[in-house]
Amino acid sequence: SAPGFLLPLEFDVHKLHTEAQANSRTCSDKDKSSASSAGTHLFQDQFSRPHIAQCAKSRTISFTFAQHCFLISRLVLPPTTPRRKMSSEKLGIVESASFLLVGVLVLSCVRFVQCQDLSDYDQIDNPAVLPLITQLVYARISNVTTGLQYEINNRSSFCIKNPSDDWNRAFNFSSNLDFLSSCIKQTRGDISRRLCTAAELKFYFDYLFQTSVSSNYLKPNKNCNLTTWISGCEPGWACSVGANQSVDLKNAQEIPTRTDSCQACCEGFFCPHGLTCMIPCPLGAYCPLATLNTLTGICEPYTYQLPPGRPNHTCGGANIWADVERSREIFCSSGSYCPTMVEEVTCRSGHYCRLGSTSEQPCYKMVSCDSNTVNQNIRAYGIMLIAALSTFLLIIYNCSDQLLTTRARRLAKSREAAARSARETAKARQRWKAAKDAAKKHASELQSHLSQTFSGRTDAERFQILNQDSPDEAYDFSPADHARNSTLPSNQRKRENIELMQTTHEIEEDSSHNLEHSDPGSVDKNKKGNIKEVKDMHTHTQIFKYAYSQLEKERAQEQQNKDLTFSGVISMATNSEIGKRLLIEVSFKDLTLTLKGKKKHLLRCVTGTLRPGRIAAVMGPSGAGKTSFLLALAGKAIGCSTTGVILINGKKESIHSYKKITGFVPQDDIVHGNLTVEENLWFSAKCRLPAKMPKADKVLVVERVIESLGLHSVRDSLVGTVEKRGISGGQRKRVNVGLEMVMEPSLLILDEPTSGLDSASSQLLLRALRHEALEGVNICMVVHQPSYSLFRMFDDLILLAKGGLIVYHGPAKKVEAYFAGIGINVPERVNPPDHFIDILEGIVTPSTSSGVNYKDLPIRWMIHNGYPIPPDMKEDAGAILTSGGAGIVVGLNAPRVGTEEQSFAGEIWQDVRSNVERQRDKIRLNFLRSRDLSHRKTAGVISQYRYFLGRVGKQRLRDARIQAADYLILLLAGACLGTLTNAGDESFGAAGYTYTIIAVSLLCKISALRSFSLDKLQHWRESSSGMSSLAYFLAKDTMDHFNTVIKPVVYLSTFYFFTNPRSSFADNYSVLLCLVYCVTGIAYALAIFFEASTAQLWSVLLPVILTLIATRNGGGISKILSDFCYPKWALQAFVIANAERYYGVWLITRCGALFRSGYDLNNWGTCIFILVFIGVLGRAIAFFGMLIFQRK
Repeated sequence: SAPGFLLPLEFDVHKLHTEAQANSRTCSDKDKSSASSAGTHLFQDQFSRPHIAQCAKSRTISFTFAQHCFLISRLVLPPTTPRRKMSSEKLGIVESASFLLVGVLVLSCVRFVQCQDLSDYDQIDNPAVLPLITQLVYARISNVTTGLQYEINNRSSFCIKNPSDDWNRAFNFSSNLDFLSSCIKQTRGDISRRLCTAAELKFYFDYLFQTSVSSNYLKPNKNCNLTTWISGCEPGWACSVGANQSVDLKNAQEIPTRTDSCQACCEGFFCPHGLTCMIPCPLGAYCPLATLNTLTGICEPYTYQLPPGRPNHTCGGANIWADVERSREIFCSSGSYCPTMVEEVTCRSGHYCRLGSTSEQPCYKMVSCDSNTVNQNIRAYGIMLIAALSTFLLIIYNCSDQLLTTRARRLAKSREAAARSARETAKARQRWKAAKDAAKKHASELQSHLSQTFSGRTDAERFQILNQDSPDEAYDFSPADHARNSTLPSNQRKRENIELMQTTHEIEEDSSHNLEHSDPGSVDKNKKGNIKEVKDMHTHTQIFKYAYSQLEKERAQEQQNKDLTFSGVISMATNSEIGKRLLIEVSFKDLTLTLKGKKKHLLRCVTGTLRPGRIAAVMGPSGAGKTSFLLALAGKAIGCSTTGVILINGKKESIHSYKKITGFVPQDDIVHGNLTVEENLWFSAKCRLPAKMPKADKVLVVERVIESLGLHSVRDSLVGTVEKRGISGGQRKRVNVGLEMVMEPSLLILDEPTSGLDSASSQLLLRALRHEALEGVNICMVVHQPSYSLFRMFDDLILLAKGGLIVYHGPAKKVEAYFAGIGINVPERVNPPDHFIDILEGIVTPSTSSGVNYKDLPIRWMIHNGYPIPPDMKEDAGAILTSGGAGIVVGLNAPRVGTEEQSFAGEIWQDVRSNVERQRDKIRLNFLRSRDLSHRKTAGVISQYRYFLGRVGKQRLRDARIQAADYLILLLAGACLGTLTNAGDESFGAAGYTYTIIAVSLLCKISALRSFSLDKLQHWRESSSGMSSLAYFLAKDTMDHFNTVIKPVVYLSTFYFFTNPRSSFADNYSVLLCLVYCVTGIAYALAIFFEASTAQLWSVLLPVILTLIATRNGGGISKILSDFCYPKWALQAFVIANAERYYGVWLITRCGALFRSGYDLNNWGTCIFILVFIGVLGRAIAFFGMLIFQRK
């Protein structure tokens, strides 16, 4: 395999054959050593020449060549039958001599052939010698290409992943060397002088890797230039070096002079235009000799023409191996395969052959492939995958929905049975109580009658006759028994009365005992035993029976509370079974809320107290700052500067320290519309009630709220959305309030809970709030125009005027007296709150005799209570005092309203500054962590994650039609793109993959927007109440992973089976899976940072814009920008996965396409990692944006 082929051949094959035969005939059975001595003589004779011996010592022995020499030796020593009969001993001597000679021949052939120049052979046509020469030439070609592959790999590592495998697939001709033998015959053994050296190969490949090549010939070189242009420079022709010139094929520095004996290129080789040497065609190419088309003058199947002015010049062989766009003619045609470079075979039936195939590929089962088929039609497999996927999804959605429906039905049956049992038990108790009352009454009458009858008896005797401890232990006698008893003798009546009293006592005790123990949810008098019994309840039946029995007891207790005596009130107050909550009293002094930037007062000098166990109503005209007042109390005032003092239980504590026991009901009905009423309430209870509270008690709380708000009839109904109608508006409003009631708050703030409700619904809601107040809850609510009956249900009233000034704060029943004291009387048949609000609005003017102006009412309240008066109101206060009043207390630290005018630039700067401060306040509010003083430990992140996951799962199941629409659109997109796009081999399907990235990104982003856009307000409400944002985000993302896994399969079920690329389904699925994960994370960020319409617009624009940037070839800024575009990495991963399947004749096409695109074959893992990283980064940005950006 090493160079050194210039030594003359002095070992003649015919001479060897003659001498061997002569020596074999000279063997006689008399002399055992004659054959051995002849072989030794031949060995010494041939190796006695010094130049051959030196060559033999310096060269390695090739086992392959030795095998061919062995074949020659067998031809030289054919087995012959002895002419005369020999003994076995003599025959063994002959065979030993033959094998010894064979060994000498093998060694001689191996060493001499490796030092042989092929041009010296005069036995090329000898079939025994030609295979040996062919192997020798192939070994030299392999050595040159092997040495060249590593040098090329240093420059082309971006397109060659494994140099050995790629070069073996391109230049491993060991399976069939017929084309090489044919070329040896054609060149008469001069082939080694015509092969391209390493320098010429580098020259050619440098030409191929140039960025802009428009010509079909190479640059001028040593042999082909303007002064020297021989026939070998023409396409398809090659020349030989001089007869006395040596050729080192491994020389990569200098192109040898090659101008002699020019002739047509051999079959299986190509001779470039501008080079005078031959290069083997790669596997997958078809390089026959060209034939001249006399009509067109083109040498077919190639595209070059004969040079003008050279009539003796003929068509040669192939002329170029480049990318498929410039050299498609040497690629094995579609529908055929080429086992060698000189043979093209039509694909048989049942097989298919792509362009540049070396073998035919069998078609899949259930796929019909005719002869000469280019690609198999596997759309049937796509249809089967669609059917299987549809069946799988239908099973999941239907079974899950059926499971939820069945579970809900069983729960409803258990709940109804428990409620029915509790009602029957309550009715039995009522009947027994009625019987006891009747027995008490009749026992009293009987005692009176007996006392009259036995008036002569002593007290001890009467007590002995009655034999009872209290009148409660009596029995209800019928009138007939009473009449019969009056007619009996006195002794007999005495005996029967005593028996009846004992029987009454036994029945009462036994009945009471049975009633108590017939209810499995009955509580023990021992509190610890009660808690243990509740915790031991696990079945739904036990839990519901416990809950409804407690509700019936509470309802009965309420009936008893209507006619309570003083001792009954004391007993109820000291009852340990009544749940007690942490009491919160909120005091505020000189509370002032000023809008940043505009210096506008929303509240001003508000002073008062909100006490536990009372309901305070906040009223006033529009713009009076009622909602701002509630936000200031709840610590939710954003973009405002707050002055004054807010005290919690007399201490300067933050209201956020009591966030877990503070409920805030917003003005809008922020409820999950695709959940039922019970599911909304139950989820809030699980997340916000104490984690250690038994499930039975949580169910009791939820059932109590449902019962008190009158939602029992719609508990299993969906709340509904704008598109899908559910419960009524009033019921929705009550659900909105119930979400805060189920967490058993100590402070409950409500913003207009009665707006939009009729009088009956408002009264029902107020009765429920009244029940909460009886448990010590501090309730403050904004009310608009309440009815008089509703107004009387409030304990306190806070009346605000425009500008956020307080007009009245005190008991609601004393407001009329206060206003009457300043000359404002409520007319008859006029609702007092409506009249006061009309006066504050300026619609109704007080009587002139009172001398009161509605603008002076806040100042009169300050004077009435001795509060400090702001300096800008001092003049108005002085006028009021002049007419009669006390001294004025001026607030030294009262805020002033800026009246100075600012320039246009100053206003802009002020607005920018106020926006920055507002965002800072949002961040500080969201990340503020106050000391928890609520003494309530709610569910942790992991538990809330499970709750959120279950809720999101139910929501997705109920939105199955939307999910099905998403899948259908993806299916149609894959079918359309798979049909319309041409998955060409030139670009490895880059065009179809580009459209795939745009379509999948757009569709998956729009569907992912729904995860956070639709319930953004619900999350803000839940997070402000203390629920975990991390659990919410992770649950949403976890549930979206189902779509992330399924959607690539849906899309590829049509696109992949319609285009049938060379890359595997698994490779395409892996890339598409990472792409969907990436764009889903980006969609999360868009959904959180933008409104729904804006986010949808960005979701449409981003894939298109980023794909255009990513596919733009160039350097500088465009390359830097493309590195930040996820479509670049997705497209690169798709193309790399497909390009790896192109080898052999496709090697240059692969390198050229990857070079132009700037892709690297080794970066598939990097592309996948970057896509996943962008998806994780998008989710992280979305999560922090969810924490930072809240509603104003």
